[in-house]
Amino acid sequence: MEDRWLSVDDIAAYLGIKRDTVYRWISERNMPGHKIGRLWKFRKEEVDEWMRSGGGTEKRKDGAKE
Repeated sequence: MEDRWLSVDDIAAYLGIKRDTVYRWISERNMPGHKIGRLWKFRKEEVDEWMRSGGGTEKRKDGAKE
């Protein structure tokens, strides 16, 4: 089993999103990440659980989920 830390680029590619979205989710949606110096690193398992719990679900301006 692979147990390595993923970079912003790695996690963006894994989720199929842009790296700007990763940074936005960190600041606005508490995406699980660990800042090591100037770099953000991610555990795939933590991000998977966060996504399953609805962390990546887009919300409309009226508060409803899309």
